[in-house]
Amino acid sequence: MASALLICASLVALAACGEEETTTTAGSTPSASTAVTSAAPSASSAPSASSAPSGGVSDKKLCESAKKANDKFKKDAMAAMMAAPEGQEAAADTFKKIFTGMNKELSELAASGSADSKVSAALMQFAAEVAKAGAAPDPAAAAENPALEKAGKDITTACKTAGVAVIF
Repeated sequence: MASALLICASLVALAACGEEETTTTAGSTPSASTAVTSAAPSASSAPSASSAPSGGVSDKKLCESAKKANDKFKKDAMAAMMAAPEGQEAAADTFKKIFTGMNKELSELAASGSADSKVSAALMQFAAEVAKAGAAPDPAAAAENPALEKAGKDITTACKTAGVAVIF
């Protein structure tokens, strides 16, 4: 029960942070996509790994797709917790399924980036940590670990560099 409550509180906090970040971005520019677009000209004037990957999807595109995947993950996890009977945790199998799906999606996404992409590397590390949590007997409890938190922060930092506001 405590694990589910901690995850629920964490997801709500992360969702709030994500919305706060979006609100801040929206407050300074008309929309998050406009903010990303406005960052693109400076990136094209000075080519970097985030704007011109060699042989892969750009970091900007990776981050935009990762943000969608993360939003879906949060929605699915929250729905699983809300669907559990009062006083009970969501079934471990439900979290295994959610974590397995996220691992697969982020791994495929990471593989589509360039070999030298910091975003791809961060996504791959996060996917590996999510896979470990999904394979544990209690995935919800296993997700509460410093390695997963660090991997999420690495994605957030790499995507910020690429001009995309996302919080993992």
